[in-house]
Amino acid sequence: MNNAVTTQAPERSGVDTRSTWTVVLCWITVLLEGYDLVVLGAIIPTLLKTHHLGMTTGDATTIATTSMVGVAIGAVCVGPLADRLGRRHLLIGSVVVFSVFTLLVPEAGSVTLFAALRFLAGLGLGACMPVSLTMMAESMPAHRRARASTLTMTGYHTGAVITSLLALQVTDNWQILFYALGAIGLVVAVIQWFRLPESAAFEKARSSDAERVPFTELLKPVYLRAGIGIWVASFMGLLLVYGLNTWLPKLMNDAGYPVPTAVTQLLILNIGGVVGLVIGGFVADRRGIKLTALGWFAVSVVMLALLSIKMDSDLLLNCVVFLTGVFVFSAQVLVYAYVTNYYPASLRGTALGSASGIGRMGSIVGPTITGALVASGIGHPWGFYFFAAVAVLGFAAVLTLPRTSPVTEDA
Repeated sequence: MNNAVTTQAPERSGVDTRSTWTVVLCWITVLLEGYDLVVLGAIIPTLLKTHHLGMTTGDATTIATTSMVGVAIGAVCVGPLADRLGRRHLLIGSVVVFSVFTLLVPEAGSVTLFAALRFLAGLGLGACMPVSLTMMAESMPAHRRARASTLTMTGYHTGAVITSLLALQVTDNWQILFYALGAIGLVVAVIQWFRLPESAAFEKARSSDAERVPFTELLKPVYLRAGIGIWVASFMGLLLVYGLNTWLPKLMNDAGYPVPTAVTQLLILNIGGVVGLVIGGFVADRRGIKLTALGWFAVSVVMLALLSIKMDSDLLLNCVVFLTGVFVFSAQVLVYAYVTNYYPASLRGTALGSASGIGRMGSIVGPTITGALVASGIGHPWGFYFFAAVAVLGFAAVLTLPRTSPVTEDA
């Protein structure tokens, strides 16, 4: 079998209307998270330049860290709830919480309130991705789950691309970025209320009175080896995703590139992410998720190391940044794809929530350490040395993952 994880037979051979709504609305939800992922990184140079609220580099690092703490808490808490209460209502509620507090961010009158609002928005945001990935995976046949995960995550980087483009246009009027995100999020939540169906796999488990699986099930010997590898790989992958998206413009600016060029690199990075996700999903479904993830992390090491070199050619710089996005971002998502194939439906939401939640600790560490390097005046090149070392650890973690699943439950 080509898949790196041997699992269940497909639930359905095609994609019906119910699945179509799930795919579209989950993709849009993840797009909102991708938009939010980049919005802070895109405006940090402007916030620091204009001394908004007296903000310093240390304050920006604190805000980025606080945001990720909220996201991590939201991700960890939502998984077990999704496996017990259902996917649909949790996803809609999470989008509403995220959108309301995002609308309030521009009104913050102090750095402390700015950080608090980002934390509260993060609670809702953190729940969105694991639930969306779970619903998307459960709407697809098992043999297409790598593509299901990577397709979902193209929304993530499409959102990041949109933010980057808008940031280049609004410059000092950065507040518009938050108002637009919050308003669109509320519209999406309304559409989800009327059109988003509950996961068929969850409904099947509920109708059969299947036993609810606690988080501690992940710690049993049958799952523990995979769990540890997934958690470490997710930690390293999200450290890279958030570290790069939060600080790449500043790192590029510190390297001597002008601010417009630096912000443009964020756009190119995320365009590469979209392309990499499309390619990665198809390759993984044919060659195996584990093998593909190993290759993607390996190439990421090389690309991140190359970024430490100051390049005089804009074309060369753009190519390296593009390829960095292609491999770094899809390497992380392939870890999620592995989870959707490895675990049964009764445990999938909890497993994805734990992978996302523990990974979010990496999303906290990445911006924090990179911010400290920037504040010390050595963000370039040491930030990229740090990222390359992290990619090596991600490769090592994927190497430990089992090739096959211990379960054959139809999910």
